Amino acid sequence: MTTARTPGHGPLSGVRVVELAGIGPGPFAAMLLADLGADVVRVDRPGGPGLAIDPAHDVTNRNKRSVVVDLKAPDGPEQVLGLAARADILVEGYRPGVAERLGVGPGPCHARNPRLVYGRMTGWGQEGPLAQRAGHDIAYIAPTGTLGMIGRPDEPPAVPANLLGDYAGGSLYLVVGVLAALHHARASGTGQVVDAAIVDGTAHLSTMIHGMLAAGGWQDRRGANLLDGGCPYYGTYETADGRYIAVGALEPQFYAEFLTLLGVGDRAAARKDVTRWGELREEVAARFKSRTRDEWTAVFDGTDACVAPVLSLREAPHHPHLAARGTFTDHGGITQPAPAPRFSATPTSVRTGPARPGADTADVARDWDVPGLLPALRNPQ
Repeated sequence: MTTARTPGHGPLSGVRVVELAGIGPGPFAAMLLADLGADVVRVDRPGGPGLAIDPAHDVTNRNKRSVVVDLKAPDGPEQVLGLAARADILVEGYRPGVAERLGVGPGPCHARNPRLVYGRMTGWGQEGPLAQRAGHDIAYIAPTGTLGMIGRPDEPPAVPANLLGDYAGGSLYLVVGVLAALHHARASGTGQVVDAAIVDGTAHLSTMIHGMLAAGGWQDRRGANLLDGGCPYYGTYETADGRYIAVGALEPQFYAEFLTLLGVGDRAAARKDVTRWGELREEVAARFKSRTRDEWTAVFDGTDACVAPVLSLREAPHHPHLAARGTFTDHGGITQPAPAPRFSATPTSVRTGPARPGADTADVARDWDVPGLLPALRNPQ
């Protein structure tokens, strides 16, 4: 049972958010709003969202509160509309048209609350030939050109987990969108619908690359460019123990320091000579294979060679810099990334663990003045 209310510190303290439960980018976006101090109420469906994870470990539901509403029940839509009437932002991740069929689309929500920011999170967007098609992160980023950029030229495109599409192209753009719309609503008194599509956000992330492509500074193929592993001084290398080191020595002074510490001799001319990149890569790879990852980490420690060890998820919290900054935190026995970014006047924190479905119904009904959430009041004897 949740023992502490989620409203608290953070720049969004006082902002009320309704999250219609789903999986992937919607919950993460709502978590970010909650991390920033918003009072996020997650509307869970009976039986859960279908994600195969124990709710106690689903940290994307931290700093939130949960109520359970059956939107297919006669009084279900009215319960959600009661919350929407008192909210600043609502976030949903259904296929286009589903929220309307359930009775909780923008129309009825704005009829109750004209100032509401209604955020819609989908893969394909609210319109277009594929709008009604199912999909997941990898299928959304594939047509945008971004997936095809990642990986070695002689191998299939590398799969970037679901970070690039769901979270970078999806969640973060939804959060930017609803906060921008909230600013407009507070200035004008008028809410609006925010259509956040993973295809749009992921394509937008590649804006700089498209500029380089137009200027002739980027080849439209993998492993042939400065930032995609084609460059021998911007990439990853295996070490003697089967681990990896990352190198990003782009500028001349960093490149020179990198070469000196690596001990590969005078290769300054190879920096801009693409015809020599293959030879340089082989020499760099051979040197890195001569020592372990941690030995090379010690060699480059405290320098500006722009070299870092590639750590695993379990190793990352123990990196000296991340540990000193508190980039990761422990809450309820779960090690997890701490809220980001950081604020000087309105600090953020992990205030509560993952919200358990329905555990906060009574508190939310009281705090938001939505008595219809309580079973006794919905079905008086």
